Amino acid sequence: MSPTTNTNAKYQAKAYSAASATSPLARTTIPRRNPSDHDVQIDILFCGICHSDLHTVRNEWESAMPAVYPCVPGHEIVGRVTRVGPAVTKFKTGDIAAVGCLVDSDRTCPECQAGFEQFCPHGVLTYNSPDQHLGGVTYGGYSDSIVVDERFVLRVPPNLDLAGAAPLLCAGITTYSPLRHWGVTKGKKVGVVGLGGLGHMAVKLAHAFGAHVVVFTTSPGKKDDALRLGADEIILSRDSNEMSKHAGSFDFILDAVSASHDINAYISLLRRDGNITMVGAPEKPLPVEVFNLIFNRRSFSGSPIGGIPETQEMLDFCGAHNITADVEVIPIQKVNEAYDLLLKSDVKYRFSIDMASLKSE
Repeated sequence: MSPTTNTNAKYQAKAYSAASATSPLARTTIPRRNPSDHDVQIDILFCGICHSDLHTVRNEWESAMPAVYPCVPGHEIVGRVTRVGPAVTKFKTGDIAAVGCLVDSDRTCPECQAGFEQFCPHGVLTYNSPDQHLGGVTYGGYSDSIVVDERFVLRVPPNLDLAGAAPLLCAGITTYSPLRHWGVTKGKKVGVVGLGGLGHMAVKLAHAFGAHVVVFTTSPGKKDDALRLGADEIILSRDSNEMSKHAGSFDFILDAVSASHDINAYISLLRRDGNITMVGAPEKPLPVEVFNLIFNRRSFSGSPIGGIPETQEMLDFCGAHNITADVEVIPIQKVNEAYDLLLKSDVKYRFSIDMASLKSE
């Protein structure tokens, strides 16, 4: 990690933060460090709202990742470079740049050396992680600006809509990484469980990889949208007859559902050596029938985000295929209403905050 800098070398940025687990997000100011040699300062244009923002703000992951208040969430950041340190080589003033879920790591462990910073035991998250520079914790993208070491700043393809590109920094890489890892290519049969913020990105990406894409949903009304996003088939998961027709036929299934559900019904749909990967995170453990795995040598796994090299690869892939998230753009003043709608799954398919609304306050 970069050495600790002078805590006096900082400026005040506008932001929205939560003062407690029960407080609404409200206007505040936060300290940001002035750029040091390898730092990039970014004027934030759009920041996506991820469900993990809501979990963290409300301290729902207290047992694993207790929230520290005030909490400024946001890790789907797209903006314009306004300043760079003298040693920065990858970016210049005026560039469009992005920041995802990580802003630092130890850079020396085997995971970092392999480009898997997401598995670094000392990784620094974009918000609610110890801040090595100013003390306290890191503050995220619900802010007018951010300063990040250039190694953790990403290039945004110029053809992408910026509001729709912001969620790629979490929803995009969270689905892209397991699709790539498990070898999804043309000719593979791929299932996507759940058509929400993560699921809709998985459909777009798997379709672009050339796979035959099947969406599993409990909502018949989502059929037309699934087809529009790139699905070839839609299966109503509550229809056991429809499910059984596809037994043993899937190469890969990506499960993006965070509610409790019968995982064994999907494991049974995998062919020999097929895999199902969780990117949704149910609160309670999912019972798994082990014989369901043993027969046909199936596997059940999970996946987080990707490392910095893979995240850049994902952005470049999305640029080549003109892929962005489907977003509803909101002013930051409506962020608490957006959280309420997110709890009801009443969004197609991600909220993206227009930070011009914050700058105008």
